Amino acid sequence: MAESKTFFDATELRRSYYQITNESTISDARIKELVTHTVKHVPSAFHSQTTRMVVVLKEKHEELWDAIMEVYKVQLPADKFEHAKGRMVGFRKAYGTILFYEDTSNVREFQEKYKTYEDKFPQWSEQTNGMHQYTLWCALEAEGMGVNLQHYNPLIDTRLETMYDVPATWSLKSQMVFGKPTGQPGEKTFKPVEERVKYFGS
Repeated sequence: MAESKTFFDATELRRSYYQITNESTISDARIKELVTHTVKHVPSAFHSQTTRMVVVLKEKHEELWDAIMEVYKVQLPADKFEHAKGRMVGFRKAYGTILFYEDTSNVREFQEKYKTYEDKFPQWSEQTNGMHQYTLWCALEAEGMGVNLQHYNPLIDTRLETMYDVPATWSLKSQMVFGKPTGQPGEKTFKPVEERVKYFGS
């Protein structure tokens, strides 16, 4: 690890970094290790394991963002595309992107198996995907990476299905961009904790 951090250190330091480069603070093998650990150990309702990921690094990462820009160029008016393009070019300069998906066929399987909770499994699926995203975000932060999370779906869904041979039953949820940070994140403010948490029995 670039620097040893506790779990709560990582959660506190986890921020959105937009000034990042196409360098990595860790090896590709270590990135794979973090992803594998996350997929295996992050919980899911009824151990349904519905989350899927596609990890794209280096030149393939650049090709990904080239494709995203091509899709948006067709979909947006010229003036709006030029505004959006600046951000996408910045994401292209990073080291990698993790695409987070939910396997809807897997969700339906559990809806059929547990009819009592049929209407809840899509909600639980979103929750477990969020936990996967958060775990990897904190893990990459702990390794010295700068990370931000994007949501260019659903416009890019069909294009990425073709690029990465993704099954049509996989539903894209987010794109996690990461690389070596070169700047600091913006200031973060907090609402009073007292307005957000109630304690009883202590």
